Amino acid sequence: MTIISLHLPKTAGTSFGMSLSTHFGDRYREDYADQGISKPVAQRCEAALAAGIEIAAQGLGEIECVHGHFLPVKYLPLAATRELTFVTWMREPLARMISHYYYWQESYDEKASAPHHRQVIEQGWTLEQFCLSEQFRNIYTQYLWNFPLDNFAFIGISEHYREDLQEFSRRYLSVSLEPRSRNATKYSGLRDAPDAAFLDKVREFHAADIELYQRALLRRARRPRG
Repeated sequence: MTIISLHLPKTAGTSFGMSLSTHFGDRYREDYADQGISKPVAQRCEAALAAGIEIAAQGLGEIECVHGHFLPVKYLPLAATRELTFVTWMREPLARMISHYYYWQESYDEKASAPHHRQVIEQGWTLEQFCLSEQFRNIYTQYLWNFPLDNFAFIGISEHYREDLQEFSRRYLSVSLEPRSRNATKYSGLRDAPDAAFLDKVREFHAADIELYQRALLRRARRPRG
């Protein structure tokens, strides 16, 4: 079994990746090079499909875990010849958007940041511009292009990180992973939103992601315990 772990931005994916890296060691591989969301939709989708053909042809060798920002559709062709377990984490979409915005304010690096990060900072986007931008609309949905939610064997919920990390560990690793903390922003969640009207507008704008998150919550509620 090989774990394919999609890191959706600002969902505790960095912390999860650190735990995976510690557990798998040299059998762990990061996949953060695509910068897919910064590219036009057609370009990113074509690139993911092309990468999928290459990955299926080359295989992953001794790698047992891949983790990063990528369109998971690119690993689907490999599933024809190798047992893959797709996993990810989700966070309430409004809290995720607000955290993402403020994290980018804190973490900007003129030389290293991706083009879409640079655009937000150098053009001085407001929180409202960021949350209501077509470019960042329904980030979950953008990443999950041609990849049904049911393809994930496990979806952790960031608001229940410690509990869900232990559930993941028990089911797939037969060990207890230690929670790690990294990239936490001091601006966390809905308390930083301007007002209720703003929140309502953002909820409507990101309705597709909210629907995905609600489905993930329902899956969690139905998850066998113990």
